[in-house]
Amino acid sequence: MGTEGLAESFELGDAVQSDIILGEVPHEDTPIENIRSKVSLTRDAARAISITAFETLREGAKFMGVAGLRGELKSPFGHIDASIWKEGELPGRMIEASYEYCEQLTRIEAANFYHSFKYLPDDVRRSICAYYAFCRRADDIADGDYTDLFPGGSEDSNESIDYRSEIERIMGEPVLGRDAYDQKMSQLFYYRKKLSTAYTSVTSTDPIFIALKDTVNRYRIPRSLLDDMISGMEDDLHRNRFTTFEELYEYCYKVASTVGLVCIEIYGYDSPEAKDEAEAWGIYMQLINILRDVLEDSKRGRIYLPLDDLIKFGISEEDVLAGGSLLRHPGWEPFCRHYTKRAKSYGRAAKSLLGRLDRQMRYSPAAMMAFYDSILRKISKNEGDVFTERIQLSKPEKIGLAAWVYFRYRFLPV
Repeated sequence: MGTEGLAESFELGDAVQSDIILGEVPHEDTPIENIRSKVSLTRDAARAISITAFETLREGAKFMGVAGLRGELKSPFGHIDASIWKEGELPGRMIEASYEYCEQLTRIEAANFYHSFKYLPDDVRRSICAYYAFCRRADDIADGDYTDLFPGGSEDSNESIDYRSEIERIMGEPVLGRDAYDQKMSQLFYYRKKLSTAYTSVTSTDPIFIALKDTVNRYRIPRSLLDDMISGMEDDLHRNRFTTFEELYEYCYKVASTVGLVCIEIYGYDSPEAKDEAEAWGIYMQLINILRDVLEDSKRGRIYLPLDDLIKFGISEEDVLAGGSLLRHPGWEPFCRHYTKRAKSYGRAAKSLLGRLDRQMRYSPAAMMAFYDSILRKISKNEGDVFTERIQLSKPEKIGLAAWVYFRYRFLPV
């Protein structure tokens, strides 16, 4: 990642300078990227599919049912005991069912985000939901207890063992228990295999990746952006500290900036500067998430705040891990002022993106930015108190903001 132009010369209590890191993180042929880039799912590696395309169409009603008997989300293709579709061109009803699955998942998992998506044109909304579902499941694997199903796959397979062994050799010991690490890394390995089908001649039987493949082909989304997001999830299993802001920036780029960069490919934009602004959008939102979740992360032994910045304000790792007592540390409030000023600089860059999008596409990113602006203002108003209670917006606040943003960015000039 390019770090030139970052100015970080300040004394204790001084405001951070306004220079920010921008510019796409380069994809060098590093050993770890070479390993990750070779993960692919081919015809030879897949098991034979158990039903024909004709039977699929005949059983259309079954395929279209995305909700189980008790209301849980259910894959419409769960009875296909194979990892890829090998019957030629995918039936259109399978693609439609896959998009419906992704849209339902988005409604269930991210009601607030879905609200900002629902005003998009139908084809754009469906593709955004497909991409959200892809990100959601990856995060559920890495940071939750979700188990992704991959027919014929196993964490004990030689290819899975070899993959995670090579990653661990380069990145070092994991930061969680061996059993959990092996399971999550194996899951992400097979998830990356599914992603490869969005860029090859075979198609995964996972509805998320069926819809994602259609979206990727429709909007010509670079694979590197989706691969980087999975890499960010893998990185999270190997480190729980960031010495410098540059290190943190690279992590934020993978797990957040790539989201903004994919979204603008779906939205469409009128200037190449939009890419830098979309990158800044992701950094802005992730920096706010990190500050808001300091207490939650500390309980898990994680510190995402840059250690060298904390040290400049007299704050040690032990102070952060102590949790709520950090609020009484004399350096915490000044550190938060420094941190929020840096976040705001990325927010200003991100807002320039809105004018480069078609009027129909502005509401969704503008609403997200407005929500995060309000969270950051609350943190500042509370003088960095992210410990007493979780900083969030009430339902009336969200409704009021959403209404204002809708009017502002759909009807007034940016």
